[in-house]
Amino acid sequence: MIQTPIAKEKRDPRTYGIIGAAMEVHRVLGCGFLEAVYQESLALELADSTIPFRREVELPLTYKGHRLAPSYRADFVCFESVIVELKALSVPTGIEEAQILNYLKATSLEVGLLLNFGTETLQYRRFIFSNSEKSAKSVDDL
Repeated sequence: MIQTPIAKEKRDPRTYGIIGAAMEVHRVLGCGFLEAVYQESLALELADSTIPFRREVELPLTYKGHRLAPSYRADFVCFESVIVELKALSVPTGIEEAQILNYLKATSLEVGLLLNFGTETLQYRRFIFSNSEKSAKSVDDL
């Protein structure tokens, strides 16, 4: 698929760095591994790149001010502001997009990255969530 180029001055240095680390993981490993392998490898690459991150971050859910027993778990939160969700799928579906959008809504964070290692080239999609409008949009095509 064709990706729309983003002007250099409009690039988010946080997501740019995370995507660069993911590209390095994909360059070394290629496709075909389980998601857990990519997750462990990306943690090493993020650390080597001095990108601050937390793994397997619990995202509590609330309903009308009440905390719910179920919670989400994001693969990574980088820079305390970017949710990163990994996949290793040969054919991504809309379910993965809905998942990261729900993560953004649950946390009120505004930036999410969906990284798919399951194809010949790394696929990524950035999402921006607007708390004021309660809506999200993709700024990249997978």
